[in-house]
Amino acid sequence: MVMRGPSAGALAKLRGELDGALSGGADAARVGQDLYTVAMVLRSEPSLRRIATDVSIPADPKQGLAREVFGAKVDGASLDLVLSAVGRRWRVTRDLADALEHLSEIAIVKSAGPDTERLGDELFELGQLVQHNPALRDALSNPARSVEDKADLIAGILEGRALPATVTLARQSLAGTYRTVGVALTTYQRVAAEVHGQGVATVRVAHPLSDQELSRLGTALSSNYGREIHLNVVVDPEVIGGIRVEVGDDVIDGTVESRLDEARRRLAG
Repeated sequence: MVMRGPSAGALAKLRGELDGALSGGADAARVGQDLYTVAMVLRSEPSLRRIATDVSIPADPKQGLAREVFGAKVDGASLDLVLSAVGRRWRVTRDLADALEHLSEIAIVKSAGPDTERLGDELFELGQLVQHNPALRDALSNPARSVEDKADLIAGILEGRALPATVTLARQSLAGTYRTVGVALTTYQRVAAEVHGQGVATVRVAHPLSDQELSRLGTALSSNYGREIHLNVVVDPEVIGGIRVEVGDDVIDGTVESRLDEARRRLAG
């Protein structure tokens, strides 16, 4: 998540407070769901959101209001984070809800414990399923269907096959905060990797890579980017040969098609 000005500083402080709360024994899954709930309430209540981010109002009255609204609905550790967030300065009003939702994503990722890598893989696989299944994609994007109906559809797909954290994030992806469900799932994958200091690479190949090839590629990318890189491999029949790697906005295209295109450009020039 990219925030600017005072919002960036506020989010950094809150991230540290979240880490401290979870290290101190707070229930990561509960905190994640609480913060997400608060973020949704702030988005649905413009007057509450404006008061909570109004720089002309001292912190104490704003925190008192937040305590009155959310105190009986969220865990103590969650409430402490909400009160801290309300007491901080935000560049624009929407940044408060965006920051709390981002913190919720981090907490839910951390609730997976040692299964964080599996969580990232499950989110990636679900994203691929949505991308390549038009009927499912249309059902999840259909405004005529309720969020609850869509959540039941997701639950039916994941039931007994995925981590609780995967199911929770998949449900959150339906809220419309992100442009599409696919964008939300990709963002969650990135959060899962970043929580453990990793980057994420999407690797497109014509045929599955061997363990040795995956190891060499991972080592090379980690050396290039200065941190461990988690590989999401997509076997794509449209890739004639070679490999295409996407790391954030960086694209390393070594496919046969790209080489042929380059050769054509040179001949044309």
